[in-house]
Amino acid sequence: MLEEDLRKALVITRREIRDQFRDWRIMAPIIVLTLFFPGLMNFTAQRAVGFVETYGAEIIGERLIPFLLMVVGFFPISVSLVIALESFVGEKERRSIEPLLSTPLTDRQLYLGKLMAVLFPPLAASYLGIFVYLFGVYRQVGWVPEGELLIQVIALATVQSLVMVSGAVVVSSQTTSVRAANLLASFIIIPMAILLVGESMIMFWARYHILWWVILGQVIIAGLLVRTGIAYFSREELLGRELDTLNLRWAWSKFWKAFRGDADSLSGWWARQVWGTLSRLQLPILLSVLLMVAGGVIGIIEAGHYRIPAEALDWDQLDQGLVTGLEQVGPIRFFSARGVGVVFLHNLRVVALASLLGIFSFGVLGEVILMLPFIIIGFLMSTAAQTGFSPGQFFTAFVLPHGLLEIPAIVLSGALILRLGITMVTPARGITIGEAWLQSLAEWLRLVLFVVVPLLIGAAFLEVFITPRVAIWMFQP
Repeated sequence: MLEEDLRKALVITRREIRDQFRDWRIMAPIIVLTLFFPGLMNFTAQRAVGFVETYGAEIIGERLIPFLLMVVGFFPISVSLVIALESFVGEKERRSIEPLLSTPLTDRQLYLGKLMAVLFPPLAASYLGIFVYLFGVYRQVGWVPEGELLIQVIALATVQSLVMVSGAVVVSSQTTSVRAANLLASFIIIPMAILLVGESMIMFWARYHILWWVILGQVIIAGLLVRTGIAYFSREELLGRELDTLNLRWAWSKFWKAFRGDADSLSGWWARQVWGTLSRLQLPILLSVLLMVAGGVIGIIEAGHYRIPAEALDWDQLDQGLVTGLEQVGPIRFFSARGVGVVFLHNLRVVALASLLGIFSFGVLGEVILMLPFIIIGFLMSTAAQTGFSPGQFFTAFVLPHGLLEIPAIVLSGALILRLGITMVTPARGITIGEAWLQSLAEWLRLVLFVVVPLLIGAAFLEVFITPRVAIWMFQP
């Protein structure tokens, strides 16, 4: 089935690419900028290496060249994004899409054909820019990338192109004008620009092995974007949709109806809308548990790469500090109501941030945020084991007392974030994507208010009043 879809989709792809190569207004800027920008980066690399060598800081020049290589691969993709944004809505405005939609091809085949047509030119331009840059920088400073680094840069260019182009095609197929598509493109360009900043930090620190995780995350997001586009593309809706309207009253009505439910009593509402929703989250909860466990494993692995010297950890001094009593660590004042508020608000901000990032990344970035505490716990437990300290005793003393409530709250938050992401890629029968998302948002708010928040309040109380006492009791001489 997939092979048949791809074979027929390639018919559309060949037509679209042929038309793009015939239009000099599209190809000329791409080719000129693709060839000019690597030359500019070569000049920048040559000047930077010469400058830092004057002051004995050769390492800065060595780290700058791989970073510029990554930027060269990213630049043609961002320039070519306009082609993807016009793939559907542009042809609709020019009234040239009706013959294409009247073909006997299925919606899936049409969408895949358009997607591949707007994906190949940016990728070709990106690969060409990387080759020109490598050739120029070798001629000027004699730099040759390592094989793994070159594979990573090419993989980054590929997945970033797929993420941006597939996201732009989704926008193009769901909007009614090129102007609206260009405005919505900011939700693609800004996150990718922020991601590029993060990748540049990894490049400058030369932690290239982390790039494999970045590539994996973008592969997942790209797959979800392609799935979303295929799930919600319909030629009838594309032709019938004339104007996008923002109806806040309709949105609030749908949201409130989903939040309230149809129960006629408080007990019935709790059983049906709260516990009933929890029963439907079994698979997301399982996936969330696996991701949190994976976070702990990652922390243990990273502890092997970043070892803390044993002399830097004075466990006798730790015992002394615990026995004399913990009063305040950073902004957290133990054994006080104020400390409970600080811990609770911190955890609530984490859940809110993870949920917000999860909305724009199909849950991927949200899960990464929630995995960070487990990565830290795994790191500290492994570090304790390396210095002769019992990791089980560390976990029991510093994590378990409040973790009995906080860990379930984090796991449930992760499951709700995954549910929000799954809604975007799973077509709901009889309702639009907006209605399906509003229903999922109502479920998220309902469980956060009535389950997650009480758990976080209880966990904050235990962390401020009970966990320090347990730690003092377990570590006292």
